Amino acid sequence: VDAFQAWCGPCKAVVDLFRKIRNEVGSHLLHFAVAEVDSIDGLEEYRGKCEPVFLLYAEGELVAVVRGANAPVLQKTILEQL
Repeated sequence: VDAFQAWCGPCKAVVDLFRKIRNEVGSHLLHFAVAEVDSIDGLEEYRGKCEPVFLLYAEGELVAVVRGANAPVLQKTILEQL
């Protein structure tokens, strides 16, 4: 989940990375979503910073958080969690 704030916007820079990984591992294993933290009470801890935050969930549980648009770290974390 790309957790963003309305005044900062979702991280468009990693959309291509998401597509690449999804194509490599298959769409049945990996799903991407965006969530505006200003409108979701459960994500209030991610408010107040203009820094992309990526939340990785498995079976409904938060398993990893990647802060910043560091593509190599994000890709490594996603692949490790898969």
